[in-house]
Amino acid sequence: MNETPPKKSAGSSWLNVAVDYGPLLVFLAVYRWNAPAESNPFGEINAIIYGTAAFMLAAIAALAISKWRLGKVSPMLWFSTALIVGFGALTIFFGDPVFVQLKPTIIYTVFGVALLTGFFMGRPLLKILLEAAFEGLSEEGWLKLSRNWGVFFLFLAVLNEVLRAQLDFEGWLWAKFWVFLPLSFIFTFANIPMLLKHGLDVGQEEDVAKDEPPTA
Repeated sequence: MNETPPKKSAGSSWLNVAVDYGPLLVFLAVYRWNAPAESNPFGEINAIIYGTAAFMLAAIAALAISKWRLGKVSPMLWFSTALIVGFGALTIFFGDPVFVQLKPTIIYTVFGVALLTGFFMGRPLLKILLEAAFEGLSEEGWLKLSRNWGVFFLFLAVLNEVLRAQLDFEGWLWAKFWVFLPLSFIFTFANIPMLLKHGLDVGQEEDVAKDEPPTA
């Protein structure tokens, strides 16, 4: 007897968003709470260290919540959390924020190169990395989505480096919310017509928007 896979609930979709962006929000809140009132290089470093430590703990908690509530952890989330912990530890040890700022660049570059390599080899790696299955989406649709996200990730890697060079640390943190997050949602919605053209079930259109790859 064939069983129809249960459709993903709206709650689990929003949980994905919280898992992806919650740790970054914790980072910003702890950093702002500890930021010095006046220009003080030592106070600034302390605020960054406290924020980074909170970021690491929140990322690990988000991974555990994903496993508990969703029953799985995507390879992308495993990799992202490992880099958060690794580069966060280097930031705390050396007292240098450059390590935590480089983490997004490395994530975007690795995923971008991997997705484009898979595209040229005819393998939709995004489907594997997300462990997601959008009902009705053809293999060609997955390939095009992998290609598009691959290019977008490389764009984000370059953008992160430009903003890191041009902004102070707090400005760079705010850019994660006011630049990267809106761009990611706009890009995700821009792909929906292509996905619908390649067989995506109309009922899953909202889930696609909420299940975008993590860009924190």
